[in-house]
Amino acid sequence: MPVEIKNKKASYRYFLDDEFTAGIQLTGTEIKSIRAGKASITEAFCKMKKGELFVVNMYIAEYEQGSYANHKPKRDRKLLLNRSELSKLERKMRDDSSTIVPLEVFINEKGLAKMKIAVAKGKKMHDKRESLKQKDLKREIDRRTG
Repeated sequence: MPVEIKNKKASYRYFLDDEFTAGIQLTGTEIKSIRAGKASITEAFCKMKKGELFVVNMYIAEYEQGSYANHKPKRDRKLLLNRSELSKLERKMRDDSSTIVPLEVFINEKGLAKMKIAVAKGKKMHDKRESLKQKDLKREIDRRTG
């Protein structure tokens, strides 16, 4: 059963630009909770610290069978990208008022946890209304043709 934890609000709140896939540095109990699907990235965002990228405010539930070695549910987790991708993200963040938002957490074919992130710009209220109109129009067309 594939694990896909999505940030459904990201495309509504932001204009999404460049997408990257990054590994996540996790502890043993964190990966077990993610495999059980007990995580959320709706309130999460990414932040650069000393040339490294971290995901902040990502919730991973404590593992039930975890003992004293259990993790903190909302700790900062390091994202693993290569140097050229990190410098590209840093450049984008410096140039304009962009942010980096997590879009999806998934387990790849090798069994590793990965996060899809995107460089994003915040939408204004009228842009959000336009997104809702487009979504409703697409749903109406699909209903009539389907």
